[in-house]
Amino acid sequence: MANPTEISRSITDIAAGADRHDWSRVRAAFADTVTTDYSSLWGGDAITQPTDALVGAWAGFLPGFDSTHHMVTNHTITSQKDGRATAEADFTATHRIDDGLWVLGGRYSYVLEEQGDRWVVTSLTMTALWETGDRALVGLAGERAASK
Repeated sequence: MANPTEISRSITDIAAGADRHDWSRVRAAFADTVTTDYSSLWGGDAITQPTDALVGAWAGFLPGFDSTHHMVTNHTITSQKDGRATAEADFTATHRIDDGLWVLGGRYSYVLEEQGDRWVVTSLTMTALWETGDRALVGLAGERAASK
């Protein structure tokens, strides 16, 4: 049976590592290649890419916010078999620049695989359920991060 503590650790390492700009912590939570699907928020299709490219992209704009807080809760393992697991979690992601806020809430769905004593994420799908504030802060954060 999947170790729920290790699966929760990987899920937490992605969110907490991103908020702390601890990119090695984020990277360690993923397999070498990852599929991400943010189409419910941005449109388009799921993207499969090297994890280093994904983490590099996040590192290229998240530091442009004054602060971020990704609260990922209600971790639930939905299936586990033969070294693969699926899990879900709910989230609220707060992004701040000066007095501006963009807050997004929804659900993450994960596919993980067992690698030694760790569970790493091979696929991440974000389902946006609500948002408030100024989504344009994302672009501003990218500009600010690029100028640092």
